[in-house]
Amino acid sequence: MLTSLDLGDGNNLGTTNGRIALDCSVRKTRQGHVCISTTDFFFPLVDSPYLQGRIGAANVLSDLYAEGTGECDFVLMLLAACRDMTEDDRTICTREMVKGFNDACREAGTTVTGGQTVLNPWPVIGGVATTVCSEGEYVPSDGARAGDVVVLTKPLGTQVAVNVHEWRMRKTAKWAELTKRKIMSIEEAEDMMHAAVCSMARLNRHAGSIMVKHNARAGTDVTGFGILGHAQNLMDNQAEAVGMEIHTLPCIAGTAEVERSGVLDFRLLKGYSAETSGGLMICMAEQDAVAYCKELEELDGEPSWIIGKVVSNADRKANILADAKILEVEMKC
Repeated sequence: MLTSLDLGDGNNLGTTNGRIALDCSVRKTRQGHVCISTTDFFFPLVDSPYLQGRIGAANVLSDLYAEGTGECDFVLMLLAACRDMTEDDRTICTREMVKGFNDACREAGTTVTGGQTVLNPWPVIGGVATTVCSEGEYVPSDGARAGDVVVLTKPLGTQVAVNVHEWRMRKTAKWAELTKRKIMSIEEAEDMMHAAVCSMARLNRHAGSIMVKHNARAGTDVTGFGILGHAQNLMDNQAEAVGMEIHTLPCIAGTAEVERSGVLDFRLLKGYSAETSGGLMICMAEQDAVAYCKELEELDGEPSWIIGKVVSNADRKANILADAKILEVEMKC
């Protein structure tokens, strides 16, 4: 759609032919440093404006962490206050969103230094995250090799959990069907949503900060295109002609059962269910991946998984194997 607009100048680092970046803009500065920047925003998917702000910040920072850095030098906040709320409600909601966003940025060791605010029908929050580093302090996104394995640092299923929660709160026909067929109880739906919120609100900072240490060769984060969409984007960006075979799908407990029920096809098990503030998907040698997963669990208190492998493929195809294993992940949070 945008190819005719001639965007970019071919000088981005870590992308095939220097094209517009996969997750971030990665540019060499005039002074010889590397400037990594990204932007994103988050619509209301949770009941708490504070958590919306926190998840919004985690979502913005995630792209930065996918480049193999755990540091962010500063953040600009992009804020849309809801024009359709009463003045009191708008004040409370906006204040809580900003507080959640700011708290997450502080946890990330960074600070909000400016931004822009508008009125909008929906309350929206996001921002621009930037870090300046040296060569060797980040992971270019184009170095995957045949024989590498693929690591995922958060489970899938946030879209399913959020929608089931909304069905339950609104007492919709879909929720009635889930309960009538004994697919999901109120308690199970609450646990599933709690796990999803914990996952979305958790920063990928540790996951990004140890990528260089463990010799990661390429990475991205799993968000709106689903795991298979992002896997395909990552393979299309590699210097070598490689593809990806995904053999394991870790899913938040209960989400795969909702998908199998047929109440709504989220395409979770097909790899296209959208994720919000999802995990990093990283290519590295198997021995490095084992050590990486072990250290990350020690840092975050949650597991990560080897979910696939990189293979030689002239068509650069990413796919989920027909016999892929579905893991039911019980979050520890």
